Amino acid sequence: MKKFFQEIKADIKFKSAGPGQKLTESVGEKAPKEKPNQPAIRQPRQGPTDEAQMAAAAALARLEQKQPRARGPTSQDSIRNQVRKELRAEATISGNLDALGTNTVPEPKEEGSTHLAVPGVYFTCPLTGAILRKDQRDTRIREAILSHFSTDPVAASIMKIHTFNKDRDRVKLGVDTIAKYLDNIHLHPEEEKYRKIKLQNKVFQERINCLEGTHEFFEAIGFQKVLLPVPDQEGPEEFYVLSEDVLAQPESLEQHKEQLLRAEPVRATLARQRRVFRPSPLASQFDLPADFFNLTAEEIKREQRLRSEAVERLSVLRTKAMREREEQRELRKYTYTLLRVRFPDGCLLQGTFYARERVAALYGFVREALQSDWLPFELLASGGQKLSEDENLAFNECGLVPSALLSFSWDTAVLEDIRAAGAEPDSSILKPELLSAIERL
Repeated sequence: MKKFFQEIKADIKFKSAGPGQKLTESVGEKAPKEKPNQPAIRQPRQGPTDEAQMAAAAALARLEQKQPRARGPTSQDSIRNQVRKELRAEATISGNLDALGTNTVPEPKEEGSTHLAVPGVYFTCPLTGAILRKDQRDTRIREAILSHFSTDPVAASIMKIHTFNKDRDRVKLGVDTIAKYLDNIHLHPEEEKYRKIKLQNKVFQERINCLEGTHEFFEAIGFQKVLLPVPDQEGPEEFYVLSEDVLAQPESLEQHKEQLLRAEPVRATLARQRRVFRPSPLASQFDLPADFFNLTAEEIKREQRLRSEAVERLSVLRTKAMREREEQRELRKYTYTLLRVRFPDGCLLQGTFYARERVAALYGFVREALQSDWLPFELLASGGQKLSEDENLAFNECGLVPSALLSFSWDTAVLEDIRAAGAEPDSSILKPELLSAIERL
């Protein structure tokens, strides 16, 4: 019986060894295979229609909300390999930066991306309405303020005081001192001593003379430089003396004082660069310019060193203070963020924001684009995290930097009311003028 089973096993091994082979045939030689028939030439497929793209984008949005966030590597070896890979990539970037002498971080293009999601970070001049590049802001605003002297010298000098002087404490001290001078004239118009300001006075020199625009302000509101004799002194000294015409209208000085105290620095506002895109499977892909990254070449090297220490930190217990310091460092890494909001029909609304702006700014941006801007709605981050408009959180605190894709949905109670009335919410909820300028991503 034992011999019988051994013969069966040998027979099975022999059959499983494959086809036979001649002894004169080399091991590497194989029988020529028959060439498969050439497949028939197919006609090229046509691209999906807009309706198909819209349906695909809506399906992707539903999947993103249902799927949990991807978890990072769990084993120590995989974490170490990932960190080493990032260090090698950043070392290559750092070497290129040293060769080119630039101070910004070039962001590598993502696969499948053919152009930048946004050309750069731009600003709007509040005086002229011109769109300015990041490196043009200060120069163009200075030019606009100086050109304003020909039409309104008082307003131009006030803007110069608040804008050209960066030390806000020093500006406040100087402005308060000027307001005190004007109060004395307004409250005591008959006192001649209050109409004169000695330019070599210690208080004037320390608080006012050091600020740009103060001399232009005094001359614009009616002061004139005059050389006057000083008691117990041989030569005359320079004074600001208020003209008689202005003294006859003391209410004008009060208006100028209030205007000076209420003024704020003239700053270029961040241009949202609002764009609307058709439904696209590339909605979650962002190719950002270097303007979005707030790292210099030295900071890149420091980040490399910090990354190299990450492997050791993983095996060491960290205190709460250590974790908070690391979180704060991550929050300061970006200055701007590019956000996209996907609507139920698959269309995408894109805008540029400061990384430290609050979530309420995004709600306002979206509301401006809606046909029915009075209806309540919700914004969901990836993974289904709801962003509350009332919550005082910044984008970098929510992890929405340097870019993020969010989903739009009507408030649940609103949907119930609409459906209870036997209707459905409009599939196209953006304003017609935005849809007329819709683009392909």
